[in-house]
Amino acid sequence: MHIVIMGCGRVGSALAQTLEQQGHTVAVVDQDPTAFRRLGSGFGGRRVTGVGFDQDTLREAGIEDAGAFAAVSSGDNSNIIAARVAREMFGIENVAARIYDPRRAEVYQRLGIPTVATVRWTADQMLRRLLPSGAEPLWRDPTGGVQLAEVHASAAWIGQKISRLQDETGVRVAFLTRLGEAVLPTSQTVLQEGDLVHVMMRTDEVEKVEAAFAEGPEEGGH
Repeated sequence: MHIVIMGCGRVGSALAQTLEQQGHTVAVVDQDPTAFRRLGSGFGGRRVTGVGFDQDTLREAGIEDAGAFAAVSSGDNSNIIAARVAREMFGIENVAARIYDPRRAEVYQRLGIPTVATVRWTADQMLRRLLPSGAEPLWRDPTGGVQLAEVHASAAWIGQKISRLQDETGVRVAFLTRLGEAVLPTSQTVLQEGDLVHVMMRTDEVEKVEAAFAEGPEEGGH
């Protein structure tokens, strides 16, 4: 996958190096050309000097071929504007923005942009939103037979009840993260855009569950 990162500070450079090591192609955008020194001489991706929410700059970074976009500059406003441009102008689905002010994060979540507040920042959280396929185990029971994991649900599940998601995938939804808050769903809870779904499932059924979450509801179901 090609991934564009806005911001070449400590977080952006670490993210770029990690993604490249995982086999992805990466372009990093920053207004300050000296910031690219953080990438080191071994970085093989693109270094693009410019404003991260400028469409021409993003095109130079390969946004039209990108599968994900991360806005991790030092400015909340710049990050959210760039994330919205990537989502709305270029149709990038996997978008994440770093936000310094956690009180504003909820507002941005309502715009459909997953945010990571710096106060609880981890590189894993940002990677999780850029590379959402698969399940990320959060806990396993001592026997290893059951695990709690965050599983990426495709957009086709949005608007469907949790009860249907459970029936068709065979999992138990433990909780949702919605607008940065944990929510204990009922069978009538409806999945909304931006929800992160945390499920309990058998470890030997992970691949089957991932596929069901990726494919969406069965046709003709209720």
